[in-house]
Amino acid sequence: MEPKVICIIMGGGRGSRLYPLTKERCKPAVPIAGRYRLVDIPISNCLNSGFNKIFILSQFNTASLHRHIQMSYKFDPFNGGFVDILSAEQTNKGESWYQGTADAVRQNLHHFGSENDDDLFVILSGDQLYRMDLRDIIAHHQKVRADVTVAATPVPYTEVSGLGVMRVLDDYSIAEFVEKPKDPTVVNSLLISERLRRGLKRLKGGDGYCLASMGIYVFKGHVIREALSQYPDSTDFGKEIIPALLRKKALYSYIFDDYWEDIGTVRAFFEANLMLTDENPEFNLFDEKFPIYSRARHLPPTSFVNCSLDRVMTSTGCQMSGAILKRCLIGVRSMIGAGTKMENVFMMGADHFDDQQRRTRLGTEIAIGIGKNCNITNAIIDKNARIGNNVTLSPEGKPDQFEANGVYIRDGVLCVLKGAIIPDGTIIAPNA
Repeated sequence: MEPKVICIIMGGGRGSRLYPLTKERCKPAVPIAGRYRLVDIPISNCLNSGFNKIFILSQFNTASLHRHIQMSYKFDPFNGGFVDILSAEQTNKGESWYQGTADAVRQNLHHFGSENDDDLFVILSGDQLYRMDLRDIIAHHQKVRADVTVAATPVPYTEVSGLGVMRVLDDYSIAEFVEKPKDPTVVNSLLISERLRRGLKRLKGGDGYCLASMGIYVFKGHVIREALSQYPDSTDFGKEIIPALLRKKALYSYIFDDYWEDIGTVRAFFEANLMLTDENPEFNLFDEKFPIYSRARHLPPTSFVNCSLDRVMTSTGCQMSGAILKRCLIGVRSMIGAGTKMENVFMMGADHFDDQQRRTRLGTEIAIGIGKNCNITNAIIDKNARIGNNVTLSPEGKPDQFEANGVYIRDGVLCVLKGAIIPDGTIIAPNA
């Protein structure tokens, strides 16, 4: 009999390195690709793999995430599927919030409805961009008779100092696991073996690659229950539970040889989104066999009038007139005025169409969207932002921690806050 597969998505991330995009929402709720949220990626991976029993563990700034899940994922009563949100809660056993990934699972074990030793727990991150058929990692897990399988991806050795890195033997068993290695000698000892290197398509030459943990795990049911009980003070899977189980349980690696981006910083988020406008993007949204699911919206088609577009991806419900856009990703209900020029911009769009009543309530005549004759480069414009006419925005020449009137600069990217109002004639640019 096939084991029961329980998918658990870690959605409690504060996302401090993605601030100010996480000022009013948790990291998994951050919009991506114009019409999705980050959490849609792991949920879609589960559903496309045939697994529809999904738990999301949430904690910080959860309202936006909860609203999105409730409006997006509704199953008929006959297939037994669900996407269930489990927020940190006070109980008779404790009053603390989730202290880490392992602690979050420990606090919710009684909710998962699993007491069978053969059940499989699939632990997924809620803030990564990748497409994986989870049936493959589960088949590998069963083939090698693993107690725990850790998904890993090849990463240049120069980029592993912030990751969990493992030394994997030729039979895929994990011989060593080091969290955020800094010592070059240690890093050299973790390089991928020649046998495992063969056939990996994403290696770009040279020998300097290590296998980094993706934060994706498959546990046997009895193993995860035993580990969480045996190590009650261990709060994180990657930092504590996995190293503690090394040489005590059968730990194996599953090598994922495809596009994967850990959305850890504003710059990484910015580049991952604009990459989608490439002619042949590494992450392909147009794969009918493995779609990305999200909330269904009943919006009109986008309207373009006398516009110039180069490497632009737009969502539905947008209106543009006389705009000049280059390498831009435009979210739902985006409004862009005549004469506005934008380059390297991710505009998240709006939650609703604007009207005079809303503007009166806010005390402004600036509509949601971007006004006329603006010039915006290298920027992320969060939802419901209102940018007036003749506005110039660029991070060039400004310090990296710049903040002024709803505009932040992080990692060399200018960010306009959600709901910010940028007055007519505002100039944030070199020499301004």
